[in-house]
Amino acid sequence: MSDRVPLSFPHMVKTRTVWLTIDRRADVLIRRLIIAIEYAIVVSLLAVASVVLVRAVAHFFSHWGTFPQTVVVAIDNILVVIILLDIAHTVFGNLRSFVFPVRPFLVIGILAGVRDILSETAHLTLSNSLTQTDFKNTLLSLGVGVGVVLTLLLGLLVLRFSGPNPEGESHQSPVDPYSKPSQVSK
Repeated sequence: MSDRVPLSFPHMVKTRTVWLTIDRRADVLIRRLIIAIEYAIVVSLLAVASVVLVRAVAHFFSHWGTFPQTVVVAIDNILVVIILLDIAHTVFGNLRSFVFPVRPFLVIGILAGVRDILSETAHLTLSNSLTQTDFKNTLLSLGVGVGVVLTLLLGLLVLRFSGPNPEGESHQSPVDPYSKPSQVSK
């Protein structure tokens, strides 16, 4: 039997013999297509992160005269790069695993919320003239950002204290189709 993971599993057919005789060419083709798409996603995220970082540095040094606003834009762009790298790392490391990790996505959400909070705070601090409507909208956005971050932090706490697994992953061992059936000797 091949050591590859089939897209159909033994419990999907009537007998194991039928499962072992199924033609796996479509499984191999689909598996390779999925892997190619996963790598394309990671490469795309890394390319976007690189472009954002280069543009952030170029903007920072070319707009030196408006220093406070330039710093805020640079920090905002660097946080976007960190978020993109976290997403790429999570996709690359976990998309093909049999356990879906929740913790990295909560951390990415917290980073995005903190980025929004910092942007809104900088907007309030550095704006020379804000209309009453702009001020209210900025405060509302700030409140929503704080609510999102607190909710995601609560989710991290629930994962942390929900059981013996500190990583927030499933407590059940997934079936590993790569492993061969164990032979029990009597």
